[in-house]
Amino acid sequence: MRVYITSVFVDDQAKAKAFYTEVLGFKVKRDIPVGEYSWLSLVAADQEEGPEVLLEPAAHPAVGPYRAALKADGIPATSFAVDDVQAEFERLGSLGVEFTQEPMDAGPVMVATFDDTCGNLIQISSYKA
Repeated sequence: MRVYITSVFVDDQAKAKAFYTEVLGFKVKRDIPVGEYSWLSLVAADQEEGPEVLLEPAAHPAVGPYRAALKADGIPATSFAVDDVQAEFERLGSLGVEFTQEPMDAGPVMVATFDDTCGNLIQISSYKA
């Protein structure tokens, strides 16, 4: 068994697509219109056949309270791996990304958390060398 796809609920798919591709560096894998929304999935630019992140509309009534509770408690919706948290923190910060948690030592990993502008906190992490 392996990860095929995971979802991140977003307020606005077009805004999320721009942020996740232009700022974070993901690549669109699928953008298939389905009614008023799209099946919009992304992959790491260097892993076109890797796991997909589905930018799923946050329209379901259960999503709002769930995301609000996570965000209020500072809990990330998901975590993305990076090679160097400090370097990524600096790169993203220079692009205007707002971090809610600066890089910190968390045992075997370094982590930081930012606001994805689409209703979520996202964590980045890297194993320490």
